[in-house]
Amino acid sequence: MNPKPSASVPAAPFEDSPDFVQSLSRGLDVLRAFDRENPSMSLSEVSERTGLARAAARRSLLTLQHLGYVGQKGRQFFLTARVLELGFGYLSSLNLPELAMPWMEQLAHRVNESTSLTVLDGADIVYVARVPVRRVMTIALGVGARLPAFAASMGRMLLSGLDDDALGLWLSKASLYPLTSHTLTDPDRLREEILRAREQGFCLVVQELELGLCSLSVPIRDRQGKVVAALNVGMQFHEGIKEHALTQVLPVLKETQAAIEGATSHHWASLGA
Repeated sequence: MNPKPSASVPAAPFEDSPDFVQSLSRGLDVLRAFDRENPSMSLSEVSERTGLARAAARRSLLTLQHLGYVGQKGRQFFLTARVLELGFGYLSSLNLPELAMPWMEQLAHRVNESTSLTVLDGADIVYVARVPVRRVMTIALGVGARLPAFAASMGRMLLSGLDDDALGLWLSKASLYPLTSHTLTDPDRLREEILRAREQGFCLVVQELELGLCSLSVPIRDRQGKVVAALNVGMQFHEGIKEHALTQVLPVLKETQAAIEGATSHHWASLGA
């Protein structure tokens, strides 16, 4: 019987295993060598950045070029758009909240305020993702929480994505009631605010849902431009909050909107959207 190996003997690295495919590893090293600072490189530069011999780097580049992942102009090699396919399988396996969360966390950190993502469900908005920074509402909000759409900035932003007929039908069935002394309950004025949100691409609601609460929202659209969710930043009311929201928060919110829509573009395609 062979003795058991001593626990003090380290296991051989996987690179020494017969299952390790060195040529695949080298090919991935070549792909990773290209970045923002090095969008195109010569064979010598690729060899230097990867630590591969020129012959090995050349074989990898030519193979990747044959497969359509690398292009060549003169002596310079560069990545093609086909490399995006390598990440699409992972992205399409995720849902919108998972895809949005990293950017929502960055948004919350940059503005030092809570941020949420909601979808429209009948008369309500439903929270599907949230990054809390501080509590600005008396009720606890989390994934699955519901709030009346008519009085919430995210609700109005989602309603702005409906066509005129669908919006008219929604308003005709809506129960509009005062939540605070600032709540807009007139259907015609509410329609005006929703259409204004549609035109300007954002919605700011001040103390209509709850006293002391302000919310600034933008839409999240799919590849066809359809509004599928709304993203907000919630803030406490104070003097000058409107100017602060529009000049300081809105630009960061729009950057996050663009990042999420870019990250989910293939997700919508994979769902046939």
